Amino acid sequence: MSTPPRAPGGFPVVGVIGGGQLARMCAGPAAELGITLAVLAEGPDAAAALVTPFAPVGDHTDVATVRDFARHCDVVTFDHEHVPADVLEALVADGVAVHPTPQALRHAQDKLVMRRALTGAGVPCPRWAAARTEADVVAFGDETGWPLVVKTPRGGYDGKGVLVADTVDDVRDWLAAAAERDEELLLEEAVPFVRELAVLLARSPSGQAAAWPVVETVQTDGICTEVIAPAPDLAPEAAEAATLVGLDIAAALGVTGVMAVELFELADGSVVVNELAMRPHNSGHWSMDGAVTGQFEQHLRAVLDLPLGSPWAREPWTVMGNVLGGEHQDLYPTYRHLMARDPELKVHLYGKGVRPGRKIGHVNVSGTDLTDLRERARHAADYIQGVIVE
Repeated sequence: MSTPPRAPGGFPVVGVIGGGQLARMCAGPAAELGITLAVLAEGPDAAAALVTPFAPVGDHTDVATVRDFARHCDVVTFDHEHVPADVLEALVADGVAVHPTPQALRHAQDKLVMRRALTGAGVPCPRWAAARTEADVVAFGDETGWPLVVKTPRGGYDGKGVLVADTVDDVRDWLAAAAERDEELLLEEAVPFVRELAVLLARSPSGQAAAWPVVETVQTDGICTEVIAPAPDLAPEAAEAATLVGLDIAAALGVTGVMAVELFELADGSVVVNELAMRPHNSGHWSMDGAVTGQFEQHLRAVLDLPLGSPWAREPWTVMGNVLGGEHQDLYPTYRHLMARDPELKVHLYGKGVRPGRKIGHVNVSGTDLTDLRERARHAADYIQGVIVE
């Protein structure tokens, strides 16, 4: 494997394992910070490989490949959470600075590990249990009431790996598949939440932390389609409490880098933790244009242990709309229409092939009129997808 170029002046190289859109969106901030971004990509046409000068192709599950890549980097971080534990342990044994650390990352890799750690730390969570048998499922359902939320501990995202079960019969096939993998399933009560919130924060190895405003996330068929920053009608004391939950988790788990905490807001204004992501996250894409310091710049600052930037919002409101793949394969022509219709709109496409329902980009728009911003973001996302044609 060749060696990444280094900028003169002693600037470091940050290596990112994985070449998806999160690595891609680190490229601009890396250039602005003067550092070199190196990406271990899945292929030459991976999203990040298209915009990063040094993007060797390699398998993130192969120890030798990852070690060879990492030895050229001052710090290694991740585009995704699927790097095997033995690979991470090999990097640590080599003396590589890995952020987040393998010990912290495992809480995002395995939902049962996460639930045990959060419960032990006194963090508010839904009632939950691990299950291997139908008897386990029935016992938990009888205790908490049906339906249940059933999750595979590893690998689920965007609604994948999640099942709402009305009876034990709905879980039977999942139990059998888990048994073949010698795994348990995670059972959770179906929380009667009023909306979903997210806390995004960054924490450096030296312990400095900074949190963005709490946001509301809007889900459609298990996929986040809209983020509103800050969350509308969230009382200041509730926002502070939610932020403290995130900061407490980051400190308890020793998180380094950016972390997202997905929350359920209950009718009484309290929150319980749904999921964790120890990397830049979809709920924070609004910050690229709507905050003084966007999440990708902040992540680079954090993993390098640089002083963190201000997370404050630039405008009263920013709305992010996710762009999902539709029937249109040729996306570039949509720019002309959207640039002319809404010059304040920011469009971020990921360089990914179009598939129906796949996240291929997002749009951001900021201002003072929330109703207007939501309409503009929705129009832009729908136009790129091909839902509307004007």
